[in-house]
Amino acid sequence: MVAATSRVPVAKTYKIYIDGKFPRTESGRYFPLKDDEGNVIASICRGSRKDFRNSVVAARNAFAAWSAASAYLRGQILYRIAEMLEGRAEQFVAELVLQGVSKRRARAEVDATIDRLIYYAGWSDKYQQVFSAVNPVASSHFNFSVLEPTGVVAVIAPNDSGLLGLVSNIAPAIVGGNTCVVLASELLPLCAVSFAEVVHASDVPAGVVNILTGFRDELTEQFASHMDVNAVIFCDGDTDVSRDIQVLAADNIKRVISRVDTKWSEDAAQNPYLIKDTQETKTTWHPIGS
Repeated sequence: MVAATSRVPVAKTYKIYIDGKFPRTESGRYFPLKDDEGNVIASICRGSRKDFRNSVVAARNAFAAWSAASAYLRGQILYRIAEMLEGRAEQFVAELVLQGVSKRRARAEVDATIDRLIYYAGWSDKYQQVFSAVNPVASSHFNFSVLEPTGVVAVIAPNDSGLLGLVSNIAPAIVGGNTCVVLASELLPLCAVSFAEVVHASDVPAGVVNILTGFRDELTEQFASHMDVNAVIFCDGDTDVSRDIQVLAADNIKRVISRVDTKWSEDAAQNPYLIKDTQETKTTWHPIGS
């Protein structure tokens, strides 16, 4: 028996993440992810419109229980995600390097991602105190304004930040009680599905976070126009893209949040106002006395 002197390596196929499961894309399509030398390093699912619709259904079904969970519990779960990510830090550094990111930058990005999760975990039971209010009224009532999650949030993650930009948009959305459907970076998609594996092992209920990979020109319209999505966040694009998203979102008056040109590694990219972006203000009245 003659030993083979060379072989073709088997590229890993990275699946999508919907409703707490890792299905293959409904369309059966994939696209090759190549390194700087043109070598195929992975096969990436090319998510379809049907995959997106399935994700929205999963997110909607998960919303009632997740939004009713205590702030303390949501914070603990975000902290658990950070713990799990810390334990797999070397894997994420290696994946970023494989996609052309320098090792120094990759290390800094993974560390910043872990810190960002802990940052939002700390805000889980505090943002209500900052943004809620007792309002002065002329009648014999107490009048309170409090925040409530808007619902299902569609996120088109930044193309230039495969991990930190992804998590910087997911964390403030879910810590505020929303569920989300995320389209990962088209250029740096490896960490997105690996992050889904971390989410899956971190006590996050099925359907709260759903992550798709694929092409923006195929899916952006669906993210903006779907009638059961309550808010859409986009992080890349020119004036024409912004206008198109706003026009499509107008059909069900969903909130449109632009985070174009955000520097995800800077402190300005983390603040409680990113939680407030996907919250609705509810005002309640209560009579004074018996």
